[in-house]
Amino acid sequence: MRAVYPGSFDPITLGHIDIIKRISNIFDEVVVLISHSAEKQSLFTVEERMKLIHEALKDIKNVKVDHHQGLTVDYVRQAKAKVIVRGLRAVVDFEYELAMGNVNRKMAPDIETLLVNASPEYYFISSRMVKDIAKNKGDLNGFVPKHVIKPLQSKFAKSMNKGGKK
Repeated sequence: MRAVYPGSFDPITLGHIDIIKRISNIFDEVVVLISHSAEKQSLFTVEERMKLIHEALKDIKNVKVDHHQGLTVDYVRQAKAKVIVRGLRAVVDFEYELAMGNVNRKMAPDIETLLVNASPEYYFISSRMVKDIAKNKGDLNGFVPKHVIKPLQSKFAKSMNKGGKK
């Protein structure tokens, strides 16, 4: 069975990777789906995110990376998957993910949403928090894969140079 794990992955974190590794042991194939959101301004381009994700997951054989603009349920149907996987970190995530799962179920009753709890050691990590650490020149070890650190720091170094002081 194929599952789709959608998100912005801007950038991919160790929390994302933990969930992907765990669900790759359950499903025959996992599609890590970079979703485009008009509401979010991405730091990395889709191509950059795909490259970073491919590198992070290169040792997991049953994982594929793709991107999509539009409704996730439309992609899931097209991919002939039956499950959308979403990660849960906190109570706030639960409320949002429960609502989203119910909306998806209303649109596509044949597609299930599986909520996977973040492992305790990654419970607090979010892409937004990681970007804030990078923006303020903090230590990113333990938050993102090693190969993501330099591109992340570079994005903020470029924006600081363009914006002047900081």
